Amino acid sequence: MFSMFTLKNIHDLTCLLVVLCILRLSMAEDWDFLDEFLKREYSLMTPYRGFSSPSSWELKGTALVATDYVRLTPDLPNRQGAIWSGTPLQLHDWELKVHFKIHGKAKTGMSGDGLAIWLTKERMQDGPVFGSRNKFTGLGVFVDTYPNSVKNDRVFPYVSVMLGNGALSYEHDSDGQPTELAGCSSRDRNSRDGVFLRIRYIKNRLMVMLDVDGKDIWKNCVNITGIHLPTGYYLGASSATGDLSDNHDIISMKLYELIIKKVPEHIPKVDDKEEFQVEIQVKQISEVRPLTYLFTFLFLCALVVGGSKVYRHWEENKRKRSY
Repeated sequence: MFSMFTLKNIHDLTCLLVVLCILRLSMAEDWDFLDEFLKREYSLMTPYRGFSSPSSWELKGTALVATDYVRLTPDLPNRQGAIWSGTPLQLHDWELKVHFKIHGKAKTGMSGDGLAIWLTKERMQDGPVFGSRNKFTGLGVFVDTYPNSVKNDRVFPYVSVMLGNGALSYEHDSDGQPTELAGCSSRDRNSRDGVFLRIRYIKNRLMVMLDVDGKDIWKNCVNITGIHLPTGYYLGASSATGDLSDNHDIISMKLYELIIKKVPEHIPKVDDKEEFQVEIQVKQISEVRPLTYLFTFLFLCALVVGGSKVYRHWEENKRKRSY
C-alpha cells in the first residue's frame, strides 16, 4: 500500500515538474534576457555634457538646455523643438527609459500638443508630427495631450505607437488613428515629478510601459510581437505647440543594451500588415520549439505511466510467488 501511494505521488510530481519546466522555457523565450547595460553613448542625462560633442546630441528649434532638464518647447503657442542623438543605434535588443515632464498653466484639455520619442533613419528634420517630419522611417512613440478629431473616443493624454516605412503618413487631424499599432490613455500631464516611459525592444517584441507617479509601479501600455527594426537608426525627442501650449521637458533618456542572441533585420516592417509586405527574404523565428516541448512532455508522461504499470505488474508477480 505504501509503495503504491509513493509511486502515484512520484508520477503526479513528475508530470507537474515537466509542465512547470515547459511554462518556464516558453516564458523565458518571450521575456527573459541575460543582463542589461547602460550605454552612455546613446543616453542623455544630467549633467548634460553630450551637447558639446558634435557626435553626440544636438538641439533644434526652441530646444534649450537647463540644469535639470532639456526643454523642447516652452509654454508658448506655435513652437517646435527637438533633440537628436548623433550616434546611430547599433544594438539589436534594447530598452529606453525616458523621464519627461509635460506641464503648464492651462487646464487639461486646453493644452497641447504633446511630444514624441523617435528611433528613425532620418534626424534633425522639422515637420508636422510633434515637431518632426512626416513619412518617417522607423519607430515613433507619441504622447498626445490634445484631441484634434471631433469623433475621437479616446481619453487624453494618450500614448500611441507607429512604425513608419518612409511612405506611411501620420494624420494629425485624426490623431494618428489610421496608422496606430497600439496605445493607451495615461495621466502624463502636470505630474509633480514627471513621468517615466519605458520602451523595450527584445526578440521582435515591442513593449511600452508607464510609471506616472515615479513609484516604480509600471502600467503596461503596448505589447506587440512581430516588430522588425533595423540597426543604424537615431534616437530623438521632439515637441510642438499650436494655439494651445505646454512646457515639454526631457529630463533623461537612458538606453540599455539587453544581452540576448538575435538575427539582425534589414528593413522596418510589421508582421501581418499589408503595407509592410516587401519582396525580401527574411529569416523567420522557428515555430518548432513549442511543439518540441509538447512532445517531450507527452513522452515523459507516457514513460512515467508505463513505468508505473511495469512496476505494479512486477510487485503483483512478486506477491504471487511469495504465496
